[in-house]
Amino acid sequence: MLPGEDGYSILEKLKKDETTRDIPIIMVTAKDAEYDKVKGLEAGADDYITKPFGMMEFVARIKAVLRRTSRSSNTDKELKCGDLRILVGRHEVFWKDEKIELTRKEFELLVYLVENRGLVMSRNQILCQVWGYEFEGETRTVDVHVRSLRQKLGEAGNMVETVRGVGYRIDK
Repeated sequence: MLPGEDGYSILEKLKKDETTRDIPIIMVTAKDAEYDKVKGLEAGADDYITKPFGMMEFVARIKAVLRRTSRSSNTDKELKCGDLRILVGRHEVFWKDEKIELTRKEFELLVYLVENRGLVMSRNQILCQVWGYEFEGETRTVDVHVRSLRQKLGEAGNMVETVRGVGYRIDK
């Protein structure tokens, strides 16, 4: 029902092209027959939503697809920042080959700062990314976790810089 080309042929082109093959795709359509759903999913769509649908369901399905695709892309991901090494998929952090145990939020905070190396991340940006948009706590939660992260990182904790009145960054 798209002008000039149907969704199935567009999906096929995207999945054949090496540069777009791994992009998550959710088909949103009025075609609600079981045959159409199976055809779309077997062609490579990550989800298939039929109209009409509720906005909350739509957002939940997008989040679910993003969780699945980010999990699979992070399994072999390794981040390095000087002598700090983060194995994202294994949830492990090493400083000069010494393993450092972090809580889930400390780990996510460290990964977020390292992935955005050189940029100052505001407390609100950190809250939205690490805790999620639904988080209703205080921005001081970030300060508490940064302090704990610095302590656990020991010598490497000096890499986490405070930018007064703005937020935090890792600039190594």
